[in-house]
Amino acid sequence: MPEMISSLAHRVARSRREPVAVQALRSTAAAVISYVVALRLSNEPSPLTAPLTALLVVQVTLYSTLTTSIRRVNSVVVGVLIAIGFSALVGLTWWSLGLLILASLAVGHLVRVDEFVPEVAISAMLVLGVTQVADTAWDRVLETVIGAVIGLLINLLVAPPLWVGPAGAAITDLARRMGRLLDHLGEEPLGPAKVEQAAARLHEARRLDNDIAQVDAALRQAEDSLRLNPRVREGLLFRLVLRTGLDTLEICAVVLRVACRTLTDLAKARPDRPLFDAATAAALRQVLRHTAVAVESFAQLITAQVTANAEEAEARLTAELAVARDHRDRLAELLRTTAHEEPAQWQFHGALLTEIDRVLDELGVDKRSQRLLEELDHHTRTHRPVRLRERLTGRRGRSRD
Repeated sequence: MPEMISSLAHRVARSRREPVAVQALRSTAAAVISYVVALRLSNEPSPLTAPLTALLVVQVTLYSTLTTSIRRVNSVVVGVLIAIGFSALVGLTWWSLGLLILASLAVGHLVRVDEFVPEVAISAMLVLGVTQVADTAWDRVLETVIGAVIGLLINLLVAPPLWVGPAGAAITDLARRMGRLLDHLGEEPLGPAKVEQAAARLHEARRLDNDIAQVDAALRQAEDSLRLNPRVREGLLFRLVLRTGLDTLEICAVVLRVACRTLTDLAKARPDRPLFDAATAAALRQVLRHTAVAVESFAQLITAQVTANAEEAEARLTAELAVARDHRDRLAELLRTTAHEEPAQWQFHGALLTEIDRVLDELGVDKRSQRLLEELDHHTRTHRPVRLRERLTGRRGRSRD
């Protein structure tokens, strides 16, 4: 798997967050050039619509710039057409202005311009408020097109960065927080406050949902930066590797939250006694410790196109999962012995073992390869994804040899 993306490893590793100053210069250049071009082509003495459009169009990624340009031009054209219709029928009055705004907002939702729905009403109001509606209307459309085209050209000439690095760092940080939670679960709560300690870990597990949402936002930005980017040949593979990796971590986070609930319920059921005897607690601590290392190794593996250490991460992940499963089997034996002495606790013990098994299974290399292949099957309509699937299958076979 790592060889499939090794040719792009160093380039992606050099990609970092774009400085604010560079983004400001790109936006300023797009606005000024748009204004100069609009002065020559438009009849308006101050064609400010063109630089305004350029500022809104120049986004962080090329893909978002293109999609934003299309939606903004669409919103302005729709607003202009609505204004022309209202001008011909009723002109500008307080009640026609209200109808204009209501109609523009409704039509904006119908034509799916997303965040530019207010722009439909703004364009309609500005055009309706002038005397020579027809001339001003088409000048506004022209200025909008100029701003959108210039903004797109600026992003083509000054290519935005790849955002795979920040997304990979976010995934790694998420794995570290999950690893810390696993280590905390291995600590035996003592004393009368052990129920409160177990509940605190449950809240810590719940906070992972917010962390996953933040990582998902960073990953969406990275996916956008890979689309239509001339510097990336295997953008589809990048997106699928990171997306399926985050999906796996999200599943593990959900299972960890359930495990925290199991331990909390067990603490409530044993308020005056330890959760486990010394040997069982030690075995559980070893399972969770090696699982924590496996989670972090998994994050390193799926971000290998950034860190360029995929072979090491895969070997470490495989080794840690093997050790964790050995300790899990030892833990199962100890819990089975405990079940004869305290059968009422077996429900909690069985649930805990099931949750540990689910996490270890999700982190497995074979499970990850299977999930990648399933995702690639959805993209086999073009020639490139077919090649990617063949390369992935070939790499998977070599790993087993």
